[in-house]
Amino acid sequence: MVSAGNPNLHQVDWSQIPAPSDDGGARHLPGMAVADVVLPATDGTLLSLARLTGRTVLFAYPRTGTPGQISFVDDWDMIPGARGCTPQSCAFRDLHAELIAAGATRVLGLSTQDTAYQQEVATRLHLPFPLLSDEHLVLAHALRLPTMQVAHLTLLKRMALILDDARITHVFYPVFPPDRNAADVLGWLRVNPRRPA
Repeated sequence: MVSAGNPNLHQVDWSQIPAPSDDGGARHLPGMAVADVVLPATDGTLLSLARLTGRTVLFAYPRTGTPGQISFVDDWDMIPGARGCTPQSCAFRDLHAELIAAGATRVLGLSTQDTAYQQEVATRLHLPFPLLSDEHLVLAHALRLPTMQVAHLTLLKRMALILDDARITHVFYPVFPPDRNAADVLGWLRVNPRRPA
């Protein structure tokens, strides 16, 4: 999100932003099969992670901002783990080809924002992968994903999951700084190639 003091979504001094702590909210995820929940995607499809084969990189984020708009809460930047959704998404965009070359079958983003909002973001940021909308928190509840309450909204906490044939192989949580998440995922993929079936 944009703050009144810093309208630039990409240039962030992360030393001035509070880092999220590991609250244990993702410890149950490794080894879990993904729930068969159908979500709308920004490419116009309906997608269930449970029906995907191969290796999927799924990154989750609280909420992307819009340039020139003030954050919907005054202290957004000071909420640990809130700031950085656009830098995280852009990093996955910039490293997309390398992630695929390192063994990912696909990259997907996930938030609780509605598809229309996500489509604007995907177009503006030229994302080469779809964003999934869990607007009604169906997947979040099914997997017990870590969330946070901000104002009247329930938002996903920032994380990344590696799914192998719809089962969670690895979890990156907490994620900080957000713009390093894609590089960390890429490094893991290179060191942990998929075993042949």
